[in-house]
Amino acid sequence: MKSWVKLSLFYIGKSKKHQIFRVKQWNRNFEKIYRKPVFNMNYEEIGYIKEIFGPITLPFISIKTLPNKEFSPYNELFVKV
Repeated sequence: MKSWVKLSLFYIGKSKKHQIFRVKQWNRNFEKIYRKPVFNMNYEEIGYIKEIFGPITLPFISIKTLPNKEFSPYNELFVKV
């Protein structure tokens, strides 16, 4: 059974194709979110985790948003793992 995980992220900014965030809390179990779909607080899919990079303790996450989907980086984001 898959469960919802709320992402604890700090918005850094937008690159040419992705939204970049810094993780506020991290543990090695979160590595399962790589390439998983990302959902907003209404549980509508808005994109997916494109890349996890940077320091192991507090990495950066790149989210590729879906075209024609409204994205606000300050809303709560969820992943199903």
